Amino acid sequence: MRGAARAGQAEVTRARILRAAERLFAEQGVYAVSNRQVSEAAGQGNNAAVGYHFGTKTDLVRALAREHLGRIEEDRARRVDALDATADIAAWVGCLVRPTTAHLASLGSPTWFARCCAQVMTDPALQDVFAEESLGSPALVRTLEGLNRCLPDLPPEVHVERGAMARQLIVHTCAERERALADHTATARSSWHTTATGLIDAIVGLWTAPVTPSG
Repeated sequence: MRGAARAGQAEVTRARILRAAERLFAEQGVYAVSNRQVSEAAGQGNNAAVGYHFGTKTDLVRALAREHLGRIEEDRARRVDALDATADIAAWVGCLVRPTTAHLASLGSPTWFARCCAQVMTDPALQDVFAEESLGSPALVRTLEGLNRCLPDLPPEVHVERGAMARQLIVHTCAERERALADHTATARSSWHTTATGLIDAIVGLWTAPVTPSG
């Protein structure tokens, strides 16, 4: 019984640390926040609590990614399974966008995950942590394969460039809406669902835009 109680308390502590870290990372940036600050914000008297429960800051970021991305990928898998051979670019882009916006909507308000992702995306090493966690998902692999089958024939360098643009558009549009909701300021769209619709339209336009010959 004591062992179970200790394990339960450890899970509660881990959850508090994750929430505190996510908020501080979102508001201040990952490297501007110390493990001690995270521990204090989580209400832990032991300043080494982050290291004890998670290890390094990179390990903490990985834990945050796993907590959210697991649920996002479950949604993505359901959406991909619902598609058939007639699915077009918009349908596949929807499988990229809507799992994230639906997840953010499910969290209530305020949320910090989208802004935390935007902060992580500015650091190459931490960006790789998120990439490793997400690109290992079979649902995401199937989505990218389906999207690539529908895309126009683009020069390889343009394909890579537009893929990066699409990722940035998703991350930062979600982060800006999340920030506006937290600050109780006006948003461009009335809901996360309609935000996804606007993103899908924009990304389809990005992928299908003409390519100006270089030179």
